[in-house]
Amino acid sequence: MLPLDLTRQAKGFLEQLDPKQFRQIVRKLFGLMEDPRPADAKLLQGHPFWRADVGEYRIVYRVEQNVLKIALIDRRNDDEVHKKPGRL
Repeated sequence: MLPLDLTRQAKGFLEQLDPKQFRQIVRKLFGLMEDPRPADAKLLQGHPFWRADVGEYRIVYRVEQNVLKIALIDRRNDDEVHKKPGRL
């Protein structure tokens, strides 16, 4: 299992979620810690990040030095989520 590293943005987003959505995303994070390249994960074009979807949310992450680094968590249908990795 990979250790988990969350950005300040990701932590703040998780803190604002309702309990149901929080559980869904945390369950997915634990799954990514076990297998960072599940079948539903896709590489973001032009960025060194992967994305995984959880309901209406998207997790953008990468594995660096055997650490699962969560860059951001945001709404999946928001086009801004694809522009944010370029700023990281």
